[in-house]
Amino acid sequence: MVEEILPRQTPRSGLYHEIDRDNLFTQLLEENKDILLNVNLSGLNKSSTLAINEMSAELEKMGKKVYRFGLGQSPFPVPEEVVQSLRDNAFQKDYLPVIGLEGLRNAVCGYIERKVGVLYNPKLVLVGPGSKELIFLVQLAFDGELILPAPSWVSYIPQAKIIGRKIRLFPTEEEHGWKISAKSLATLVEEDTLNDYTKPKILLLNYPNNPTGVTYTEDELRNIAKVARKANILVISDEIYGDLAFDGKYKSISRYYPEGTIISTGLSKWCGAGGWRLGVFIFPERLQWLHNAMSVIASETYTSVSAPIQYAAITAFKGSADIERYLFDSRRILMFLGNWGAEVLRGAGITVNDPDGGFYLFLNFERFEYSMNEQGVETSIDLTSKLLSETGVAILPGKDFSRPITELTARLAFVNFDGGNALVAALTEYDGVELDLNFITKYAPEVKEGILKIVEWVKKFN
Repeated sequence: MVEEILPRQTPRSGLYHEIDRDNLFTQLLEENKDILLNVNLSGLNKSSTLAINEMSAELEKMGKKVYRFGLGQSPFPVPEEVVQSLRDNAFQKDYLPVIGLEGLRNAVCGYIERKVGVLYNPKLVLVGPGSKELIFLVQLAFDGELILPAPSWVSYIPQAKIIGRKIRLFPTEEEHGWKISAKSLATLVEEDTLNDYTKPKILLLNYPNNPTGVTYTEDELRNIAKVARKANILVISDEIYGDLAFDGKYKSISRYYPEGTIISTGLSKWCGAGGWRLGVFIFPERLQWLHNAMSVIASETYTSVSAPIQYAAITAFKGSADIERYLFDSRRILMFLGNWGAEVLRGAGITVNDPDGGFYLFLNFERFEYSMNEQGVETSIDLTSKLLSETGVAILPGKDFSRPITELTARLAFVNFDGGNALVAALTEYDGVELDLNFITKYAPEVKEGILKIVEWVKKFN
């Protein structure tokens, strides 16, 4: 029974005293906000990548020089033919099918067949407002356990916590390239069998990886697939950086485990269209029930993705000679920058792997741990905060990527450069010519300056 709060009678006058109901309601909400808020949101903050970007903008407003290595946004412009397709379809205003425009779903399946060699049914593609949203929805729809290799992308765990999903963190080791192995996955399965733990599982595999920049070999994927198939583990293969693998070879575990793999991709990384918010899930026939369940949720939440964006995405996924050249130059620019940065940072005593794709380096400052601890740097948050305040270099702490807080690791996104100018230079000045340090100095000066500032900064801890 709901008790109504009525205007109260004052004892002395016998008259009713009017209460400011709006202020009373505000006061009640304020006093009870901790118990009114969904308990799954307790302790969660704004996405780290977005927060660091906003913090960098605020520091710049204050007149401070900031090297923006926090937000992993592609530095390259959207290919012109894709932009033109968006212009041509700006008039499209109708609600589209929940699962996505038929022409787009066909184009996505053609893209996967062309890149991976696996044929999927266009009816089992689901188009969403970014792959981030679709990864959230699959956790909402699937009643099972999430197996997550760590380090991992910053939003996987917060999403699971919001939903109330159980997470099984799967720690990896730097000496093994921060990757899981078929052997370690098999050990997990055996332990669960011994403990009579039979909860269905989804393995969330991301490669080339955010935050480490490493990827899996074909043999590694083949062996992981064997274990997953035997244990009936579903795999979400987050291939958002698939076309940015530096060797130009788009790898996918779906080649070895097509019946149990959901491919996740989109336009944000390889096509430079993060703000367009378009992602796709591609399901095998065996998982049609999960596709249907996610489609129901989609129909009751975002309805459908923007019509003009979907029409333009057809052009992106169909591809062309110009788009392939765009990808070729994007990869060689990122590979050169990443390898140069890794070599320079290693020379300063920071441990870091050469990246295999994407635009990230995962730095380990363990060599300086004793000296840093003495100067009050005891966590990865202390590390990145001190670095930002003293040098203007903005990177993200390893804790945000599910690493132990006392592990002095951090992610650097080497994207602080004008990708448009760099692509023009690669197509003209450096066409058929190897990139060199002059290229970095001229077309990615802030990447160079920022990394050299880190090198100079760690000298104080020697």
